[in-house]
Amino acid sequence: MRIGLTGGIGSGKSLVAQCWVRLGAALIDTDAIARALTAPGGAAIPAIAAEFGKALIGTDGALDRPAMRELAFRDPTARKRLEAILHPRIRDACDREAVASAAAPFVVFDVPLLVESQGDWRERVDRVLVVDCEEETQVLRVMQRSGWTRETVLAVMAQQAKREQRRAVADAVIYNDGGLTPDQLCEQVRSLAALWNNQAHPHAD
Repeated sequence: MRIGLTGGIGSGKSLVAQCWVRLGAALIDTDAIARALTAPGGAAIPAIAAEFGKALIGTDGALDRPAMRELAFRDPTARKRLEAILHPRIRDACDREAVASAAAPFVVFDVPLLVESQGDWRERVDRVLVVDCEEETQVLRVMQRSGWTRETVLAVMAQQAKREQRRAVADAVIYNDGGLTPDQLCEQVRSLAALWNNQAHPHAD
């Protein structure tokens, strides 16, 4: 079963992803693929330099992420132009990893921008799982984790889908608020995995 896992920044999606790994799922992390593509010598670096100029390539040869984030805030088209470069390459890498992971009981695609990407993710997975929490919880978690200002976190959230948009495409929602422990989160994942497995492989009477 292929599962698309998504959630807003600070929702706890990465923690839920690790719960799936503990159940034996193969995890395909699109953020990690994107980082590899934009690292020094990454496959997307020449195309990014051609599209945006050398100013967005750091001295180490990697994408200058703070500069890219700043440009995206100023120029609404910048993010779309970057995505046009990255998304086809990410999709190809996901396909290769999924084929290599075919023996796993679940293949979980961790896709932060599943709703926003305007792609075919809904058609490429069997189930969509959304990790959700209150917006103020997102802000506080990211400020604590990353040291960002409230304004920076809110600016990033403004570029992401609204909670309602994510929930609208979900087959299931895990509400990660109110101080849930990692074990409690993983218990929800275990229950959901059992339910979905039974739906996919109903017991014959």
